[in-house]
This record gives sequence, structure tokens and C-alpha cells, in this order.
Amino acid sequence: MSTINIKRVKSSEIELKDRLVSIQRVAKVTKGGRTFSFSAIVVVGDENGVVGYGLGKAKEVTEAIAKGIDDAKKNLVKVPVINGTVPHEQYGKFSGGFVLIKPASNGTGVIAGGAMRAVLESAGVHNVLAKSKGSSNPHNVVKATVAALAQMRDAYTVAQQRGVDLSKVFNG
Repeated sequence: MSTINIKRVKSSEIELKDRLVSIQRVAKVTKGGRTFSFSAIVVVGDENGVVGYGLGKAKEVTEAIAKGIDDAKKNLVKVPVINGTVPHEQYGKFSGGFVLIKPASNGTGVIAGGAMRAVLESAGVHNVLAKSKGSSNPHNVVKATVAALAQMRDAYTVAQQRGVDLSKVFNG
């Protein structure tokens, strides 16, 4: 099995924007009744090739979102974005969530639903065709999308890894 190089980025160096993907009210049943708390999935990105996701849990909604943002800043990955789209088609999987991401021509827009849209827009992808298969659980979809984006490689990276000239990557 091949190992994947995930390019980590420090959050202190860039200006990040956050997007709330999902907020859930969860209940813990005790002998005194139900205790409610909240869990929030947040995606952060600089809209220029850096994206990350985080999960925050707390008794208050705002606190849960803040914890999610802090967690997301610790899980940033670098994504190659070329002319506003992804360099190639890529599948991503996490648990029961499967995603397919395809490059699209200029003017197409982000053709993706729900949780995938938040991740792709935060990464700075403006033209893409994406499909979510399997689980529609936001946790699995977000993690599968980030996994697919982390596996993307641009032509320059491929040339470096193979130890050949950039023109040989395209001409074989």
C-alpha cells in the first residue's frame, strides 16, 4: 500500500475563513433527566489551496463552534489548485462516505452538495464537478473530501517525485 504525503500547513502564517458545516444537539440521559450539549463540524480555509476540518463539542453552540475552529486550524492540508480547479479526477473515502471530485472548465462553478461544497469553497476551488456516494453523514463526507483533496498532485510534484523533467510527465 502506498503512503500518502499530506502537506501540513501552519495556521499562524495565513488568514483563514471558517464555515459551519453542521451543528447537532446531542442528549445524554441521566437519572435526573436529559442533559443537552452541541457538536459542531467546522471547515476552515484561506480560499487559496489550504483547507482543514474540525469537530467541537460543548454545552453552548458558540463554544462548540469555537472549539471546532481551533481543531480545524490544527488539521490543515495544502491542496493544489490550478486555474481555479483541481488537477485531476480523484476518489476519496472515509468510513461509509465516498466522494468523486473531477476538474471542470472555467465558468462551471462548484457542482457539489452540502458538506462537500463547504470544503471545496474553503480550499479555493471555483470550478469542479463533485459527487457524494454512500453515506450522507456530514462527518464522513467532509473527511472523505479532505482525504481526496490531500491525495491530489500537480504536474510539478509528479515530476519531482519521478525525478524527471516537467515536459516528460506530459509526453511520457
